[in-house]
Amino acid sequence: MPKKRKRILNKPLVIQNEQIVSLYFDARGVQSTMLLHDPYALALGYTRTMMGFLLFRPSPRRISMIGLGGGSLAKYCYRHLPDTTITAVEINPQVIALRDQFHVPRDDERFTVICADGAKYVTVLVPDQRPDVLLVDGYDADGLPAELGSRTFYEACRRRLSDDGMLVANLVTDEPDFHRYLRSLREVFANAVTLAPSEGSQHNVTVFAWKGDTDGLPSLAVMLDRARGLAAGHAVNLHATATRIEYGKRFNWNRYGQTC
Repeated sequence: MPKKRKRILNKPLVIQNEQIVSLYFDARGVQSTMLLHDPYALALGYTRTMMGFLLFRPSPRRISMIGLGGGSLAKYCYRHLPDTTITAVEINPQVIALRDQFHVPRDDERFTVICADGAKYVTVLVPDQRPDVLLVDGYDADGLPAELGSRTFYEACRRRLSDDGMLVANLVTDEPDFHRYLRSLREVFANAVTLAPSEGSQHNVTVFAWKGDTDGLPSLAVMLDRARGLAAGHAVNLHATATRIEYGKRFNWNRYGQTC
């Protein structure tokens, strides 16, 4: 079992120049970046790859997010999925306090920001609030909190999802427990898992895990066709993401001791 560490809520640091405003917890890595000329754009490549869930679930009724940060994914989904109800869960109230600076929308009938522990949030099963897509990107200055990478957490996520729901997780390959996270995801979702190398990053990968048929991964031709159909309504290159997902199909799960 991994050692539990006490969660310390890191004080966010905002750095701005003439082009961008970025959120940091320390000097080691950026948590979120916003383009000042286009606040709703996805500036960081890994967030664009996470939107690849559209190739599987193009019209989700409800999206939940663990981790708000600068609100990049929340803002994009709010603008480009007008029929979707969105809930963002953020543990750090100091991060939420920056929402105006990062142009995060005000709460309304289809968008809500909740200050809560995401690991606990997913354990509360509310019948009419089961998301079709659950996005998990809850890093702090020390990396991914153990609570957001445990088998218990992934099991709770799976129960929380709608009957054909999808979990999308941002993982970092140089995290000490990266291999354990992958094993847990594969086991909890009964092999209905794939991954894609994230755009613009040597170490980020996006993992897609879904409920239902373990053979539910579309072919490249199907994904490219869906990307064409979605192109008019989205500001991300889903063709490129389809190619990344196709590349991820060749990932050798056995190198991490995964029994397939």
